[in-house]
Amino acid sequence: MDSAKTCVTKFKSFAILLFTPILMLPFVILVPDKVCIQYMKDTNMLFLGSLIVAVAVERWKLHKRIALRMLLLVGTKPSRLMLGFMFVTAFLSMWISNTAATAMMMPIVEAMLQQMIAANTAVEASQGTLELLDKNKASELPGSQVVFEDPSVQEQEDEETKNMYKAMHLCVCYSASIGGTATLTGTGPNVVLLGQMQELFPDSKDVLNYASWFGFAFPNMVMMLVLAWLWLQCLYMRHNLKKTCICCGEKKRDTEKIAYKVLNEEYQKLGSLSYPECNVLFCFTLLVILWFSRDPGFMPGWLSFAWVEGNTVHITDATVAIFVAILLFIIPSQKPKFNFSSQTEEERKTPFYPPALLDWKVAQEKVPWDIVLLLGGGFAMAKGCETSGLSKWMAAQMEPLRLVKPAVITLILSCLVAMTTECTSNVATTTLFLPIFASMARSIGIHPLYVMIPCTMSASLAFMLPVATPPNAIVFAYGHLRVVDMMKTGLIMNFVGILSVFLSVNTWGRAVFNLDNFPDWANSTSVNT
Repeated sequence: MDSAKTCVTKFKSFAILLFTPILMLPFVILVPDKVCIQYMKDTNMLFLGSLIVAVAVERWKLHKRIALRMLLLVGTKPSRLMLGFMFVTAFLSMWISNTAATAMMMPIVEAMLQQMIAANTAVEASQGTLELLDKNKASELPGSQVVFEDPSVQEQEDEETKNMYKAMHLCVCYSASIGGTATLTGTGPNVVLLGQMQELFPDSKDVLNYASWFGFAFPNMVMMLVLAWLWLQCLYMRHNLKKTCICCGEKKRDTEKIAYKVLNEEYQKLGSLSYPECNVLFCFTLLVILWFSRDPGFMPGWLSFAWVEGNTVHITDATVAIFVAILLFIIPSQKPKFNFSSQTEEERKTPFYPPALLDWKVAQEKVPWDIVLLLGGGFAMAKGCETSGLSKWMAAQMEPLRLVKPAVITLILSCLVAMTTECTSNVATTTLFLPIFASMARSIGIHPLYVMIPCTMSASLAFMLPVATPPNAIVFAYGHLRVVDMMKTGLIMNFVGILSVFLSVNTWGRAVFNLDNFPDWANSTSVNT
């Protein structure tokens, strides 16, 4: 586990390098104020507000309660349990970081698997004792022969146990990466896409917002999760899948009981729903409702009632995120006591207003500020590439792609991004490629989002290497997986992800974002030197 923490936190020592655009770009093309503003754009504040809400959810362990409750409802058969782990991890990764979701789920998975293996061993031992007694009785009969158990049977069961560990561990890290794609703030590349759209196409207005992205990306997430579950089942748990369909007697029932017992014990440790958990749940629900109802697209949202003046929008998704984040620093974590007459001397000495759900010390420690700076540094570099004309020059080199069908272009570029993100940060990958792809799309006359969305989602398809993403590193550190296992499984997962994204963009994505028509806002850009 220490190696995973080292891998996850290694980048923090280089966080100071994220300020180098402020130092270097003024020497080349941009004045300092144009560089510095990239570090605190509307997109950065949206990401920061969502991170603060996620910190509150983690602090009061609301995410753990939600996860365990959902797992208890899913059931404890191995195949259903794995599907439950995948959907729970993906759901958590939609709202909190994929690293935090993986780090929380893995101890639960590990404890449950250990208990299930111990239960299987106990059942096998009891069955072996009964068989031995029967054999001793049978040996007393004339002409009887004692038949010993084939060692290959034990080896097969050991192999099945190893495969179950591999499948359960991989399903967590894969679903953490997949789940983040479903929301606009679920993962860094999505936030980069939003920021690049606002920077490169300022007249695009609200074509890409929380509701429109969710309407497109959530069905894609569900499809990818189901396909990933089927692939892991076929590769590692074929025997368990057969046993699910055929009654396997006492051993199967005891394994399911043990799994349910472990999950139920963990849930009981949390106790009843506490006052601060209720308040955090209220704030979280309020945030989601305000995000979706601000400008849903198919009907007027609350934004249109008072906060739109001509073409000027006074409230964005970032405003909502910061509003709810501020509420977390105000709403109390304990019930205020108004009955002063019945209070003891000790109670009167305590402050009337209890501590808030969050304080700045906790937020300062838990918020990953390096990711916020990484976004800012990426936006600054993208602005430099755009202003200097580098993005246009590179897009001009792709002019021959005009002769290729747009669907083939997106497929090729998605494969390129998916291969690149295995070795580099997904945020850095999208920051590097999106301005180039946007200029290319404008020059060859296709909708920019038709290229930018597949490449953004492909940046989250880092499934092959332990170092490709923090969830992979955390899972790999438990010692049940080899690099070969991850590469073998992740290679097919990459193809599954790319094809899922390709299918989504070319079906309902066309309707959500009107991808068949070249938009007027794509003809104008804002390049200020």
